[in-house]
Amino acid sequence: MRIKFLLLSLLVLGTANMEAQQIKQLTLEEAVNLAIQNSDASKIVDTKVANAESQLNVTKNLQYPDVDISGQYRYLTGADVKLRTQTSDSAGGVQTAQPNVNSLLLGQANVSMPIFSGFKLKNTIKAGENQYKAAQFNAKNEKEQIALQTIQNYLNLYKANKTIELIEENMKSAKQRVTDFSNMEENGLLARNDLLKAKLQQSNIEISLEEAKKNERILNYTLAVTLKLPENTVIETIDTDFGNVSGLISSEIARNDLQALQFQEEAAKDQIKVAKSAYYPSLALVGGYIALDLNNALTVTNAMNIGVGVSYNLSNIFKTKSDVKLAKSKVQEMEYTVSMISDKIKVQVENAKQEYELSQKKFEVYTQSEEQAIENYRIVKDKYDNGLSDTNDLLEADVQQLQSKIDLAYSQANINQKYYELLTAKGVLTNQFNQQ
Repeated sequence: MRIKFLLLSLLVLGTANMEAQQIKQLTLEEAVNLAIQNSDASKIVDTKVANAESQLNVTKNLQYPDVDISGQYRYLTGADVKLRTQTSDSAGGVQTAQPNVNSLLLGQANVSMPIFSGFKLKNTIKAGENQYKAAQFNAKNEKEQIALQTIQNYLNLYKANKTIELIEENMKSAKQRVTDFSNMEENGLLARNDLLKAKLQQSNIEISLEEAKKNERILNYTLAVTLKLPENTVIETIDTDFGNVSGLISSEIARNDLQALQFQEEAAKDQIKVAKSAYYPSLALVGGYIALDLNNALTVTNAMNIGVGVSYNLSNIFKTKSDVKLAKSKVQEMEYTVSMISDKIKVQVENAKQEYELSQKKFEVYTQSEEQAIENYRIVKDKYDNGLSDTNDLLEADVQQLQSKIDLAYSQANINQKYYELLTAKGVLTNQFNQQ
């Protein structure tokens, strides 16, 4: 009865564990799209663009007039108020009684509209627009890197899955070999030493399998967390298109990071004009309205005014020269940076191209190697069965056969990885996925 209870408990626990895990099939494209939509890194990128847009809007607000409205009430104590229209005894007139003034009401509105500031406002807005465009291209570049990292994680998970599949297949053969060798050893047809060699190989395969499973769990967890999937999600990779990417590469190079630098360079040039604007005076259209009530003494209403305000800081004649020199120095630095990055991009593209072509050649070699390893194991096994080769040869041929299968599976995935690395070097990785 107790045994039945334990078996039932284990069955329930096993079922609950299976239900807790969610199996989700994902294509490579789906994984990339989820990373761009859901990952924290992608959301940070979007926030940077939103911040740049907000900063641009703040700058644009400088072109609108400033309107100030204020009102005051003040209680006056013992105020001595004399109006100019009052007469005195010495003038031979009748003295007017001094009013009892004990409060003041004051309301006013002022408007200031910038007219000219040496084109400072215009160039400040233009620099802000270029910085905003630079932020947009930087965001595209960072999302390309997010996509590439996701691809690498996905392909690594595929490699781990494939490794487990191949090792488990090899484990079946190793266990059967140990069983066969045990029977032969019991019947005096095999030396015990040969049996121990087979068991040792089985143990090594078991260790390799556990290592592969550990790697798979880590890679699966990393990808699930990045894509914002439930942490217990088991991701099943799909390899139907692996290795089938030949002839899809465009000659187009459109690096977003380079375009971002170019817009930053334009913004730096705008800052030269902003610095030079200090050489000119600032003009503004000003206007206002005042209403005043001095209790029992004076009332002023509809006191509107309009005019032009002019300001000029004479010290700018000396200070601005240094500001302009600094702005020009930053432009020169940006020019050198753009040139340096342009050269680096050319090297990256050429290197990625060579790596992609090499991955294709490796795939061809590993395809032949697998065929040769399978045939070699067949021949060695046949010789072993006929007493023409020893156990060492058989076990070594088995290891070579397993390794050739793993190498072929890896090389198939590496073709895709090098292909997408080439697209990243050209700056068109996300465009490629959007077209699919």
